[in-house]
Amino acid sequence: MAVFSTLPKYPSSPLPSFTIFSSFRCCATTQSQVAVVNGRPDTKISDRNEIRLGLPSKGRMAADTLDLLKDCQLSVKQTNPRQYVAEIPQLSNLEVWFQRPKDIVRKLISGDLDLGIVGLDTFTEYGQGNEDLIIVHDALEYGDCRLSFAIPKYGIFENINSMEGLAQMPQWTEEKPLRVATGFTYLGPKFMKEKGVKHVTFSTADGALEAAPAMGIADAILDLVSSGTTLKENNLKEIEGGTVLESQAVLVATRRSLIQRKGLLDTTHEILERLEAHLRAVGQFTVTANMRGSSAEEVAERILSQTSLSGLQGPTISPVFGKRDGRVSADYYAIVICVPKKELYKSVQQLRAIGGSGVLISPLTYIFDEETPRWRELLSKLGL
Repeated sequence: MAVFSTLPKYPSSPLPSFTIFSSFRCCATTQSQVAVVNGRPDTKISDRNEIRLGLPSKGRMAADTLDLLKDCQLSVKQTNPRQYVAEIPQLSNLEVWFQRPKDIVRKLISGDLDLGIVGLDTFTEYGQGNEDLIIVHDALEYGDCRLSFAIPKYGIFENINSMEGLAQMPQWTEEKPLRVATGFTYLGPKFMKEKGVKHVTFSTADGALEAAPAMGIADAILDLVSSGTTLKENNLKEIEGGTVLESQAVLVATRRSLIQRKGLLDTTHEILERLEAHLRAVGQFTVTANMRGSSAEEVAERILSQTSLSGLQGPTISPVFGKRDGRVSADYYAIVICVPKKELYKSVQQLRAIGGSGVLISPLTYIFDEETPRWRELLSKLGL
């Protein structure tokens, strides 16, 4: 293990008269749709040399994504902030395309993109179980939220505190179903069916869904929740069993691109290693101290007797040479360990208690394993 410390617009022609959900999908088709040969999808990738990475174009997710890549020494270089294409100089032959998160998923499926970073909620909603889509890294540690079902605290819902209770309410019939406002028209029906709610209808809505029950537009909502404060301020409550999924940013790709696109697997490996090394180092500190001892083994015994001084795989202990009476000797030993931030002060106290002095602390930037576990998992998923 190596440880490093810090030193195009859509056409304007009229849309066909599909339902809201169908027209949504119709609008998302691109020029390089998956071809159909003899009634079956063509699994060949589009004929281009560049590798394309889709990143969110706006909002907090976009800013946090660029920050993460910068921390991994993969800064995105955008010549003109109005342009939707950029590059990462450290990764040759890679284009960065700024897109709406849902379009990133759609263009992965169509073959217009090879890699993408989106929220797990978006990936699941717009991927709709497509078997070609694959999650490369499932926990980029930002964009945390949950897709959750919420009902009013008042009226007929006052004593309803679980999805089971909601499903058993006699009010819902075929003539008068439970009305749910949501932007998740794939996950919503799937979730309600799994929970046994038989009589339910969904309406799509943009903006503040929390107002829908109070306005009489819906009985309940299915929406993304972070802290839950907005729900409370609008007299809504989450209920037991009502969380569809926990979401955060994920790195995603398609199987066919990873296998067929020249250079993509190597580029994905590098991105994955940089991400893993940085994320593992977040909140970790290197603690270095000098300690008098008769041998490295004796010093190690003292260190390992303290619960917070074991480090990642144990302490690194090296002799500190000095000259005394004309002779070179090692009366002190240098100890190096990695300590999480929450254990930092406790670790310093324990080091002092067993004879440590001259304690130096520096934050870590990267921790590289011999091989990142997620890379092995990816190769296994691809059958490689």
